[in-house]
Amino acid sequence: MRIAVTGSIATDHLMVFPGRFADQLIPDQLAHVSLSFLVDALEVRRGGVAANVAFGLGGLGLTPQLVGAVGSDFAEYEVWLKEHGVDTGPVLVSTERQTARFMCITDQDSNQIASFYAGAMQEARDIDLWHLTTGSVRPDLVLVCPNDPAAMLRHTAECRELGLPFAADPSQQLARLEGSEVRDLVDGARWLFTNEYEAALLLERTGWEHADVLAKVGAWITTLGAAGVRIDRAGHEPLTVPAVPDAPATDPTGVGDAFRAGFLAGTARGLDLTGAARLGCVLAAEALGAVGSQSYRTDRTRLLATAERAYGFDAARLLASGLGEQL
Repeated sequence: MRIAVTGSIATDHLMVFPGRFADQLIPDQLAHVSLSFLVDALEVRRGGVAANVAFGLGGLGLTPQLVGAVGSDFAEYEVWLKEHGVDTGPVLVSTERQTARFMCITDQDSNQIASFYAGAMQEARDIDLWHLTTGSVRPDLVLVCPNDPAAMLRHTAECRELGLPFAADPSQQLARLEGSEVRDLVDGARWLFTNEYEAALLLERTGWEHADVLAKVGAWITTLGAAGVRIDRAGHEPLTVPAVPDAPATDPTGVGDAFRAGFLAGTARGLDLTGAARLGCVLAAEALGAVGSQSYRTDRTRLLATAERAYGFDAARLLASGLGEQL
């Protein structure tokens, strides 16, 4: 199964300030703030939702097509993704802007001051999905991740025009999108991905009831953090799959993206919804225990050992067959 992943590609610059922001703010001078923080640590991480999902799919043996816009500074990042099984051929390289950047300073109380430079991501609206259908391999599914809003709408419309099945993952952009835009992104999706907060926000934005959403999509997959994941389908009882218990928590960045990669890889390999959700939860646990959204391992033996510990031998055996392994 060929999966194309559209959305953001970014670099994260994460810094740590050893003091408290509050101690540096003078109440009667807040209209004239001019501060510079000397930080103790800087971590530069590869990120962006689409790149994170593609990384996970590549690690599980698929060859996803990454579709997004980057700057000329993307060369090193591109090599990394190719080494991890990602087809970067459809990526648009801007001649004017740099790759999107997320810059964040965290103080000792976990307060954060951050900024996001969209950069080349603004040009994702110029990417045409028609070229994905002209090669020898046509995508079986297009995942529409957070991106330039105009790009998200364009890619969804093109999927309908081209007859390409698509999955909707509006997540962070729900706060930016108008109700009519959210309705357009969701309508007809094979899979709809949200977390609990985003699920509530989606209903508020669209004006739909829960049943209305289920009438528009094949299945609504809602991640529940430590409680696992719930899958809702019209005419079916909700399916809840627990998360991996007692998973070490090091860094939550990109955990949801890892779940999506595991779930989609599972469905691509013929697993049922329970099996696909379990594989998503296992990969999410790996991401949670690593620093950075593309630092976790996708070693099959390790993944299956985690699956057996969390869900039992029989469940792990089914996941193994879906991954082409034996247990």
